[in-house]
Formats: sequence, C-alpha cells, structure tokens
Amino acid sequence: MQLSEQELVRREKLKSLRDLGINPYPAALFPVDHTSEDIKQKFEEGKKVIIAGRLMSRRIQGKASFAELQDSNGRIQVYFNRDEICTDDDKTKYNDIYKKLLDIGDFIGVEGELFTTQVGEKTVMVKDFKLLSKTLKPLPQPRTDADGKVYDAFTDPELRYRQRYVDLVVNPHVKDVFIKRTKLFNAMREFFNSKGYFEVETPILQPIPGGASARPFITHHNSLDIPLYMRIANELYLKRLIVGGFEGVYEFSKNFRNEGMDRTHNPEFTAMEIYVAYKDYNWMMEFTENLVEHCAIEVNGTTDATFGEHKINFKTPYARVTMTDSIKHFTGFDITGKTEEEIREAAKGMGIEVDDTMGKGKLIDEIFGEKCEGNYIQPTFITDYPKEMSPLCKEHRDNPDLTERFELMVCGKEIANAYSELNDPIDQRERFEAQLKLSEKGDDEAMFIDNDFIRALEYGMPPTSGMGIGMDRLIMYLTNNQSIQEVLFFPQMKPEKKAIPLTDEEKAVLAILKDTSPMDLSELKSKSGLSNKKWDKTIKGLTKNKLASVDKTEEGLFVNLL
Repeated sequence: MQLSEQELVRREKLKSLRDLGINPYPAALFPVDHTSEDIKQKFEEGKKVIIAGRLMSRRIQGKASFAELQDSNGRIQVYFNRDEICTDDDKTKYNDIYKKLLDIGDFIGVEGELFTTQVGEKTVMVKDFKLLSKTLKPLPQPRTDADGKVYDAFTDPELRYRQRYVDLVVNPHVKDVFIKRTKLFNAMREFFNSKGYFEVETPILQPIPGGASARPFITHHNSLDIPLYMRIANELYLKRLIVGGFEGVYEFSKNFRNEGMDRTHNPEFTAMEIYVAYKDYNWMMEFTENLVEHCAIEVNGTTDATFGEHKINFKTPYARVTMTDSIKHFTGFDITGKTEEEIREAAKGMGIEVDDTMGKGKLIDEIFGEKCEGNYIQPTFITDYPKEMSPLCKEHRDNPDLTERFELMVCGKEIANAYSELNDPIDQRERFEAQLKLSEKGDDEAMFIDNDFIRALEYGMPPTSGMGIGMDRLIMYLTNNQSIQEVLFFPQMKPEKKAIPLTDEEKAVLAILKDTSPMDLSELKSKSGLSNKKWDKTIKGLTKNKLASVDKTEEGLFVNLL
C-alpha cells in the first residue's frame, strides 16, 4: 500500500499516542449532553457542556488555541488554553497531545464552559478533552480567500459520489439534500396514514419480475435451485393485498432494473406505490396533485421550486392533456385508429429510431418521449394512454382503444404513473399473452405472464386505482439537483480504477501533459529533460498503463493524456 507523506506522519502520531498509553480508538461511551445547535440556540454564559465531534480547524498561538468542532448539527468554536487544561506542572496534554499529535479530522470529546469572546463568538472554554478516534487520512480542506474565491474544494463528482462520507464532512450543504429527502418520505407517510392507508412490505426477490416493462437482474437460489429476479416493481403484490381485503395499501420499495445509467436513472431506485379500493384514475389525479402539493410545502415551506433554469409551481390544480392530443399538438400526427405499421412509418418520418421488435405501444411511447414529453415543464397530467402501452390498466370506459391511465410530467420527465386498475382476469390474461408475443419478437422489456396474479384476480378484486411515484426524481425537483446521483447517498459507480504505481519520471511527464495535451512528442521529451533511455522507458510505461497515448497525425507524433 502506497501512503502519502501526510498518511505516514499520522501513523507515526498514532504510534506516539499509544506509547503515551492513550488508546486512539476507545470503546467506552462518551457522555455527550449538548450539540453545537443546542449551545447556539440556548446559550448561557458559564454553562457546563459536554460535546463531541471532528476537529475541523485550529489556530494555535503558543499556550492558547481557537479551534472548530463539527458535529451532526454544525460547527462550534472551542478555546484551548494550556493552563485551563493542564492545571498542574505536567503540560503534556496540551503541549504534546493537543499541539503535536492531534490532526484536523480527528474526533475528540470536550468538557467545558460557555463564554463569549470579545468579538461576540459563542465559544466553549475547554476544561478537558479526550481523543475519540484518530484519522489516518487527511480531509480535503477547501479554503476561501478574501475575495470569496474557493480553493481545493472537494467538487469532483466521481470522488464525491464514491467517497460520500468525505463529501458529507467537507460539503455541509450536501447533507441538507438528504435531510429534505427524509422530510419528503415523512410527509408522504403522514399524508397516507392520516387517510387510514396501511404501509406494507412485499418481496424483493421474486419468481417472476412483474408490474412494469423493464429488464430485470437475475440471481439463483441455491437451496431451491430456481432462478429469482430482483424486483422491478411491487404492483402485482400490492394488488394481491387488495384482493385479500385491504382497502388501501402503500409501500416505499427499492426497485432494480438492469438498464443504463444517466442523470435521471440509477439501476437501484426508490418508488412509492399506493393502491386504494373503490377508486378510479379521476379520483387518483386529484389525490396525487394534493399529495405532491403537500410534500412540496413540507419539504421547502412553499409550493414554489427551482429546477435549473425553470421555476416550478406545485400548487394545485394541474393541467390535464390526453396523450392523443399531445402527440397531435406537437407532431401533427393523429394516432387514433392507426395500425402498427402506420405508426412505425410516421415515427421514421419524424426522425425517430425504431426497429421491428417494437410493438404499437412502444412506438407510440417513443414518439411521445421524443417529441412531446420535454415540453411539459409545469406539473401536467398526460391522460388516456393507448391500450397497447398499458397491459395492467383498465380499458377506458368511453373508448376501447384507450386505457384509464395518467402520468404526471414535471420538467419534461414523468414523476408519477397511475391507473384505474385492470381487475378482469380474462382481459388480464389476454394482455399478458400480447406481451409474450412482443417478447418472442425480441422485446427484452416485455412483461412475463404471472399466472398466480391472474389466479388472484379470479378470486375477485374490487374496482381499484393505483399510483406510483419515483421518489428519487421528485426529490431532485424539490432540491434543484440535475443528477439523480446527487440525491442518492451511494449511487451505482463504475469499478474504481486501481492505483497504478508510477516512477518519478512518469509523474513528471504526466504533470506536463496535465497542463498541455496533446503535445508534440519531441517538445514533450525536451521539456521532460530525460535521457533517451529514460524517455523510452517512461513513455512505454505511460502508454502500457493507458495513461497516455501516442497518436500519429499529419503534423507529426503527438502525446495525449487519457
């Protein structure tokens, strides 16, 4: 393991602490009785407090030092004075332990008294302190100059997502996003519970991946010797509970879809689904807009939100547009009564990439997604989807070609999807069989036939409306985050590249390339100052490890940083 100079120094300090008989990782409880927020809100001069947290900064001035301690609520200034801490002749605790052996990032516990400095800063006068955990890696330390310019900020997205634990420590605003995320879940639970609906849990490992059109993750159960699928949706299990006699059930579920990753998709995501007996999609539309308005107020204190360049207002009511009218408005094409081939040709004419595996429903979905979806910035219900797009949805009461379905669009993306649920078992079997034909054509997102779910419907399910919300996407809108990775503590990442040990010569050449790339090979060799033998070895090492490439152009050989 290659350690930096600072890491080596911290390990030496660790040894010195142990040599002094100090356990750098004590097991005993530390009796914290205040937080930084408590102290600031209920400040009393001279009050005794016990606090703990990370040492985040310090200014040592001989026998006195001001420092900052950071706990889960924020930061508080603490004042170390050698004579207050070391009341006898032995000054080791201050002179050696505090000044020499503690580092920024270490966890310490402090006992002290509150006082106000001459400049009015609420501060803890340290009477005693204890090392609670020694850090072996230095934290990034962003600095701000007199003009407000920030240096050494921990802002690289890949590092932030991969090392979220560091991100949360040095970028306090990140924590606020996740506090709001929890507020959103709590607000939704409160809304449902107040109406008497019941929170449940359904299986994550399923014998058939149902409830959505998506490619599943597959695993194997060794004892049963059967394949199992990670849940893509929990819809079919929740509707089984409606069959069983519950009149309103909901679940916050972790779902998994073996698909691509981008700024709005993660293979593992959180959805909320709710099903209420004796309701239809018209009732659910009003219910959904009231729910979203309630959540916006609980999270941000207002129905107004900013998302990038857009100002969104979540105040009810929301506009309602049929899918047919939407496509006709933005493309001039009327999908009513058209055959699959006519729709395919129309899509091609619009410049939309299609293939022969796509059925009528998927073709319509592609047209809407490419030409219409992005135009809906303010919350808008898109209603009455074609039957081919909705295999679990009840046929429209006024038009047998459509279904009673809506999606809620915000800033060009869907955040909620709802139906009048299909409860006719014969119709449901026919819809599943149509999906099977799509699968045979090569559609790897087509639904499986779930015979047990059909059997459940044969026992009778009352008229029901169901609705699902993508929780990650909703919190993106409520916190003005353009990427789903910003609202997940630990988003899925590509495997971390292993650190490649570099020679001093390789490091020097890389440093030159970081300033200028590509660079003429002869110029780079000249700037490196290496002999022919060392140059050949260095450039071979960099290209072998895929850190740089040598490319031939009309102007000559150039070295590119990869």
